[in-house]
Amino acid sequence: MKLHSYIHVLCGIALLAGVLPCPAQTASELVAKGDVFDRTFDANRALNYYLQAVELEPNHVPLLLRIARQYRYLLAQARSNEDKLKFGNIALGYGLRAAKLAPDDSEAQLSPAITYGKMLPYQGSKTQVEVSPLIKAAADKAIKLDPRNDTAWHVLGRWHQVLANVGVLKRTLGGLLYGKLPVTTNEAAVKCFSRAIALNPHRLRHYIELGQTYAQMGNTTEARRFLEKGLAMPSVEHDDPELKVKGRETLAKLPP
Repeated sequence: MKLHSYIHVLCGIALLAGVLPCPAQTASELVAKGDVFDRTFDANRALNYYLQAVELEPNHVPLLLRIARQYRYLLAQARSNEDKLKFGNIALGYGLRAAKLAPDDSEAQLSPAITYGKMLPYQGSKTQVEVSPLIKAAADKAIKLDPRNDTAWHVLGRWHQVLANVGVLKRTLGGLLYGKLPVTTNEAAVKCFSRAIALNPHRLRHYIELGQTYAQMGNTTEARRFLEKGLAMPSVEHDDPELKVKGRETLAKLPP
């Protein structure tokens, strides 16, 4: 038995016997334990350790990003819009803390943008219009800091994809009520997703969203090619099963 493990066993025995208190765990030990559950997307168990660790090291940027990610997982799992927004706002808070602490860190700058994007479907039109430029600004900054950040290119691609397909009526009403929505194109989204694939060809999200974009453009051949490529890849990340459902739905609607 390793010395570290042996000490912990003795500590447990002594604690049960009331002989001595166990030494407190360090932040790094707590983070390591949380990482075990992060890898299996068990957000609540991961947070059990991460939230203890952040009490010890409140300015630990990678830890703040881990915590934000767990709350995004809880957002995805929540049933009600109220709970989704609750978890989203908590995630956003940790992401903004990380971004403020690490202005030159690409992942820290991107974290709020990811959370904004996750919350967007559950927010009102006014908030959606207000948040849109924040997402793009964060993605642009993340790419400037690290041009090889494939997640940042993906987020930027989604921004272009969504806004390129806002209907004329919604865009007009949005402009009248809340302010003008940015104008962009599906072609800009294609460039971003293609860049993300070039940087990291092992993530199915890039292929499925590129296929989605081609479907919106009416390019059935390319849409089918990229959707089928993404759907054939193994689910590895938390959102992969949901993205596959979305991809299959789009594929089924494509004309033969």
